[in-house]
Amino acid sequence: MTTRPISLCHWGAFEAEIADGRLIAARPLPGSGADAQMIGDWPDLVYSSTRIRQPHIRKSFLQRGHSCGGAGRGTDDMIPVDWDTALDLAASELSRVHQNHGPSAVFGGSYGWSSAGRFHHARSQLQRFLAAAGGFTNVTGNYSWGAAQMLLPHVLGSDSAVSHAATDWQTIASDSDVVVAFGGLNAKNWRVTSGGAGAHRLPDAVARAAARGVRFVAVSPQAQDLPPGVDATLIQPRPGSDTAILLALAHEALISGRADLAFLDRYTTGSDAFCGYLRGDGDGQAKTLDWAAGLADVPVATLRALWTAIATGRVMLTASWSLQRAHHGEQPYWALIALAAMLGQIGLPGGGFCFGYGSMNGVGATGRRGFVPALPPVANPVQSPIPVACFADAIAHPGKKIAFNGRHVTYPDIRLIWWAGGNPFHHGQDLNALQAAWQRPETIIVNEPWWTPTAQRADIVFPSTTTVERTDIGGTSRDLFVFPMHRLIDPVGQSRDDFATFVAIADRLGCRAAFDEGRDDLSWLRHLWGRSEAHGLSEGLKMPNFDTFWNGGPWAVPPLEAPEVLLQEFRSAPETHPLGTPSGKIELWSETVAGFGYDDCPPQPTWLEPAEWLGRAAPDELHLVTNQPARQLHSQLYQSGGAKAPQAIQLHPADAGDRGLANGDIVRVFNARGACRATVQLDDGLRRGVAIMATGAWFDPDPDGDERNGNPNVLTAQRQTSRLAQGCAALSTLVRVTRAAPL
Repeated sequence: MTTRPISLCHWGAFEAEIADGRLIAARPLPGSGADAQMIGDWPDLVYSSTRIRQPHIRKSFLQRGHSCGGAGRGTDDMIPVDWDTALDLAASELSRVHQNHGPSAVFGGSYGWSSAGRFHHARSQLQRFLAAAGGFTNVTGNYSWGAAQMLLPHVLGSDSAVSHAATDWQTIASDSDVVVAFGGLNAKNWRVTSGGAGAHRLPDAVARAAARGVRFVAVSPQAQDLPPGVDATLIQPRPGSDTAILLALAHEALISGRADLAFLDRYTTGSDAFCGYLRGDGDGQAKTLDWAAGLADVPVATLRALWTAIATGRVMLTASWSLQRAHHGEQPYWALIALAAMLGQIGLPGGGFCFGYGSMNGVGATGRRGFVPALPPVANPVQSPIPVACFADAIAHPGKKIAFNGRHVTYPDIRLIWWAGGNPFHHGQDLNALQAAWQRPETIIVNEPWWTPTAQRADIVFPSTTTVERTDIGGTSRDLFVFPMHRLIDPVGQSRDDFATFVAIADRLGCRAAFDEGRDDLSWLRHLWGRSEAHGLSEGLKMPNFDTFWNGGPWAVPPLEAPEVLLQEFRSAPETHPLGTPSGKIELWSETVAGFGYDDCPPQPTWLEPAEWLGRAAPDELHLVTNQPARQLHSQLYQSGGAKAPQAIQLHPADAGDRGLANGDIVRVFNARGACRATVQLDDGLRRGVAIMATGAWFDPDPDGDERNGNPNVLTAQRQTSRLAQGCAALSTLVRVTRAAPL
């Protein structure tokens, strides 16, 4: 018997083909715009040779317990065991660490996109369980927009401008004259949405805007960051120089008389200090176009043409999330807001600024929020989270004190790590340092469907189901649909969903009632849908009841009455709708940040030279830009399709020629932190001096420490953006490239 149910994953809505209980094929839901290749990988994922089909325990750990130490993680044999053995041991270890070292010694900061389903979201399940069991050390911030997440509350009063709020693309298509995208608008990033999407509409939105005559300018070292099918202008500066360009454009607005002084007076605070900085009152350096052109290594005529393009008309300024994942990554975002304020169009349709248009599907879509349910947390007794990008440093250096956003954080003594739904050996920086730190904890437990590098380095491994092997509700606040996600196939092997795993352990620890509240998974889904129904009533919307929704397919969330415009209410009545800043206004100079006294994050948008960049590179060094894979979600989907050559490194043909390299050559990419192999891919649309590698390869070092698959995070530094945000700064990395020795 063959059935064709529909479901949802992070890369879109799909129709599955099920024959005799087996997933045979998966195809994008007609009209959804999802990527057929990514969706089509589902059968390979489910039945991959890398699936974990029963619980495993590391051999040394099984023989000697936590006293065996962590040196064998990743090299010891993993021994298959029955579920009760693994569950008993995990419960015993968690209880032991809680009793002997306290709850802060348990690290449950799992980070990753895990499942599109909102109830079975792995990180939420894990953290609810650990809190119910007695507490754990959590993380704060994220890798996607971590610097902005900490900065924007000081500038705009909240982080909503990067986390969910964005001017709708409808208003760009109807009202904008120019869109300037720092970091570009790369269409590959529009293939994924956290939580899943029933519609992929950004390509059409960009095309509609271009058809009306909107002019697009992309500021990026790579031509592939231009929006597809659009006759856009490309400016290719040195990576890391965007802040200088933005400051110079603001200076030009000031000296040309274009600056909207009335807007600055009514809607901002600190503009006098900021304008003084632009003039060079403190440092003697006016932030002119010539000054910025020298730092960016582009012709000054190029920047003058950019200024001419934005000096008139309705202008939308945007920056990709990647722009702030660099040393001093707070500064380009603050400078972009300041330039938009100088132009005076913040809060107008098609004008002002937004973040993330080039980073993920759904940013700028019309969608009502609050209808996709989420598993509520249990209160965590440990209230001292660490910045997420510092987790490896925290594991390695217990007791170390760091400055963070106006306070100090002391790293706990982490004895047990429990990870679910993520792969730190993908998104962490300086993976060799992480691997060394990973040996320190006494116990590491991982819930995972596949033998990822993280699962390979665990002491106890629980096999988890995939999205298609469980029931759930899926969607995202940036989409127009909420999906019932029925279980499509039985669990592979002995896999269990994380909820069932944690229920069994909570039973052993005596905290089951606090964790599951007496509900099974379907009862939880009914309960969560009831919360969404209540939200609908508060907005005057009649939603289907759970049974109708569950049996009726995706529910189309009614659209907003009018397209969203970022900060529109604030612009219309700043006294009635003040921002959450101390002044109630946009802060171009922050008294709060000034009080922190951080020289790596001054109290206004400032040019600060990155620690690693082409401005101070050796002649044979290249600036490494790490981006998202074209048809993966981070490291997800890497395991489909069988064995792979080392991941590509994109090089300009002239840079390759200088090194005696040709297309397809296997090379060694290296710096003082590590080395990896990669496959040369020539790209004449790339700025000279820049190399690009995607971050999706699974970490696999050889006996000499060189990474085989092409994971560039062996090259990136644990250095953070600044003491303000302590965010990921992976995009400030220099490397050398040479032909690899034969294996």
